[in-house]
Amino acid sequence: MTSNGRGRLHARWLGRVEYTDADALQRALHEHSTEDHLLLLEHPPVYTMGSAAKPEHVLVDPSSVGARLVRADRGGDVTYHGPGQLVGYPVMSLSELRSGMRDVVAYVRRIEAVVIATLADFGISAGRHDGFTGVWVDDTKVAAIGVRVARGRTRHGFALNVDPDLSMFEHIVPCGIRDKAVGSMQSITGRPLDMADVVESVTANFAREFGHSEVERADVVFRIAPSDLAAFSREPQSESVASDDVSVPASTAAPVRMLGRLAEANVVVGPKQPRPEWMKVRARLDGDFVEMKQRMRRLDLHTVCEEAGCPNIFECWSDRTATFMILGSRCTRACGFCLVDTRKPLPVDLDEPVRVAAAVVELGLAHAVITCVARDDLADGGAAMFAATIAAVRAASPETTIEVLISDCKGDPDALAAIFAARPDVLNHNLETVARLQRAARPSAGYARSLGVLAQAKQAGLVTKSGLIAGMGETDEEMRAAVFDLRSIGVDLLTVGQYLQPTDRHLPVARWWTPDDFEQLGAYARSLGFRHVESGPLVRSSYHARAGADAALPVVAFD
Repeated sequence: MTSNGRGRLHARWLGRVEYTDADALQRALHEHSTEDHLLLLEHPPVYTMGSAAKPEHVLVDPSSVGARLVRADRGGDVTYHGPGQLVGYPVMSLSELRSGMRDVVAYVRRIEAVVIATLADFGISAGRHDGFTGVWVDDTKVAAIGVRVARGRTRHGFALNVDPDLSMFEHIVPCGIRDKAVGSMQSITGRPLDMADVVESVTANFAREFGHSEVERADVVFRIAPSDLAAFSREPQSESVASDDVSVPASTAAPVRMLGRLAEANVVVGPKQPRPEWMKVRARLDGDFVEMKQRMRRLDLHTVCEEAGCPNIFECWSDRTATFMILGSRCTRACGFCLVDTRKPLPVDLDEPVRVAAAVVELGLAHAVITCVARDDLADGGAAMFAATIAAVRAASPETTIEVLISDCKGDPDALAAIFAARPDVLNHNLETVARLQRAARPSAGYARSLGVLAQAKQAGLVTKSGLIAGMGETDEEMRAAVFDLRSIGVDLLTVGQYLQPTDRHLPVARWWTPDDFEQLGAYARSLGFRHVESGPLVRSSYHARAGADAALPVVAFD
C-alpha cells in the first residue's frame, strides 16, 4: 500500500477489546501497512508485563481480582488496563533519526505531549516527572507509556486513566514504582467525564503533534446498554411466506431491542423501499437444481445457500456448486441480517465431516467451501469439527482446494490455531459491516475481534478473505474505511454485496446500492492491492469463490 507520509491519520475507536485481539491487530498493521494508524480502545481487566517487568511486582493472583496476566513485548514493567482507561496504540513509521537510528526517546516524549495537551483540554495541569516516563499531576501518575519500535514502525503506546477502578493498581507495583500514587482524570477533577470527549481530544492532539493534515475516523458505538449486547431474540416461525422468489419464515414487527440498537448507531428507519429490478432473482428449478437438492437431502447435509436464503442458490446449484454448512443448522447468535435458525443447537454430529467429504467426491469439486453456524455453546466454538472436515475432504479428494468461512470462536487463540493448523487453502471470516453498525448488526461479535481473527490467520501464513454487506445504514466513506482496514492487515480476497432483509424482524434495508456504486467500491478495493474482488448487488461470501482462490493460490504443476 502506498504511504501518505504524515498526510492522513487513520483513527479508530474500537470500544472494549480483548488484549489478544488488539495485539494481533497491531502486529498485522505493523507488518502489512505503511500508513499511520491510531487504535483507541478499552481493555477488559488485564495486567501486562513488559520486557523489564519483575514477577514480584505482581502482588496477587490476577484471577482472584477478576483479571488476566499477559506478557507483552513492549518496554517497561507491569501495569493495569481496564474499563474506564483509554488505551492508545499508534502504529506508524518513525522518521526521527539519532546516530543513524530511530529516536525512540523523542517518540515517547511526543506521546507524553499528546496526553499533556489532552489533560489541559479538561482543565488538568499535567507534566513529566524527572526520572520517570508517563504523565503526572504532581506525584500522581495518570498515564503510563510503553512502546516497541521495530523496522522503524511502532506498536503499543499509552494508557490514560479517565475513570478506571483505581483499586486494581493496588495489586501490583505499577510500572515498578513503589512510592508514587496512581490517579485518574475523574479523581483529580472530581467530576464525571465522557470517554467520547476524551477520545476526540486525544485524536485531535495526536494529529496536531505528529503533523497529520487529515484524520479519517471510523468508530464503533460509544454508548450501549450491557443488556443490549445479547443476541437478537427472534421467535422461530413454523409457517413460511413468499418474498419475491424465495420462501422465508413468517414474521411480525421488528424487535424493540433491534430498533434500540439502530437508534444507538444513528440509523433512521424510514419507510420500506421496493426492491429494484437489478435485485430481483428468478427461480431456475431445472434438473441440476433439483438433483443438487436431492443430493443434499440424501447425505443429510446443510448448506448456507438454503439456510441463509442466498439469492444465488439457483445459479450456483444449477452449476453444481454449494457451500456446505457444518455444526448443524442452528446458530447460537442471532445477527440482525441473517436468516439462519436461532433455536437451541442440537448435539454435534461427529459423522458430518465424512458426509461432506463424500459430497465433495460425488460433485467432483475442484474447490470446496465449508462454513458453519456459530456454536458458542462449544468450548472451542466448533474448531475441532472444522479441522476434522478439512482432514476428511483432503483424504477423500486430495486435489480439491478448501475454503473455510469461520466464526470468530470468541477470539480463543487455541481454537483458532486448531483451524489454522489444518491448513485450509483460504481462510474466510466476514467483517460484515462498518465499525458504527457492528453492534447493531451483530451484537455478539466485534469489529476489532474480526480484524484480529483475520490478522492471526494471516500471521499463520494463510490466504485470507473477508466480506462486507452494503445497505444497512453505512455511508460510502465508512464502507471505504472498512475495506481499507481489511487490506491494511493483509487480507487477500474481498466480497461485497447488497443486504436483503429476510423478514420484518431483521434489520431494514436502508439503501439499495446501484451496480455503479458496487463497481466504484470494487475499483477502490482493487487499487489497494486485493488479489481478487467480487463487488456487486448479488455477491455473497462464496460467490465465484473458486475464481478468488485461483487468483490467490500458487499454481501447482502436476507431472
